[in-house]
Amino acid sequence: METVFAGFALGLTLILAIGAQNAFVLRQGLRQQYVFVICLTCALSDAILIAAGVAGFGWVVETAPWIKPVFTWGGAVFLIFYGFMNARAAWRGGEALEAAENSRKSLAKTLGICLALTWLNPHVYLDTLVLLGSVSTDYPDKLAFGAGAVFASFAFFFSLGYGARFLAPMFARPIAWRILDGLVAFTMWGIAAKLLFAGE
Repeated sequence: METVFAGFALGLTLILAIGAQNAFVLRQGLRQQYVFVICLTCALSDAILIAAGVAGFGWVVETAPWIKPVFTWGGAVFLIFYGFMNARAAWRGGEALEAAENSRKSLAKTLGICLALTWLNPHVYLDTLVLLGSVSTDYPDKLAFGAGAVFASFAFFFSLGYGARFLAPMFARPIAWRILDGLVAFTMWGIAAKLLFAGE
C-alpha cells in the first residue's frame, strides 16, 4: 500500500496544475456534455502512458530526438488555435452561454479536441513515460507504483469533471462564461509560449 500511495501522490502532483487538458475537462463539466466519456478518455490516455513508462519504454523519448520537436510544435500550433477560439468566444460573450445551454457539439468533435489536448502535449510524455517511469524503478513493485499513479489520474479527472457542476449556478450568468473563456485562452497561449521558448 505504501508503494501504491507513493505512485498516487506523484501522479496527482503531476496532473494537479491547471493546464489545457484540465481546463477543457472543467469546461465540459460545467456544460455537462459528454462528461463521462471525456473523463474516461483523459484517464485512459494517462493509464496507457503510465503503463508504458513503468514498463520501461521511457527510453524511446530519450533515444529518438525527433519526437520532442514534433510534439512541441504540433502542440503549440494547436494550443494557439484553440486559445484563439476561446478568446473569440470571450469577446463575443453570449455565444459561450448559448452554446452551454442550447446546443451540443458532436461527440466526435469533442473527443477530437480532447485527444489533441492530451496527446499533442509533449509534457505529458515527459511526466508519464520519463518521470513516472524512472521513479518507478526505485520501488521493488513497479506494478503497484504504476497502479497508484493510474488511480490518481482516474480520481482527479472524474472529480474535476463531475465536481464542476457545483459551479453551475455561478456560470448561469454570461459574464462568468466570458471570464472562463478568457482564462482558458490565456492558459492555452501561456502553455504554447512555454513550449516554444522553454529551450531558448
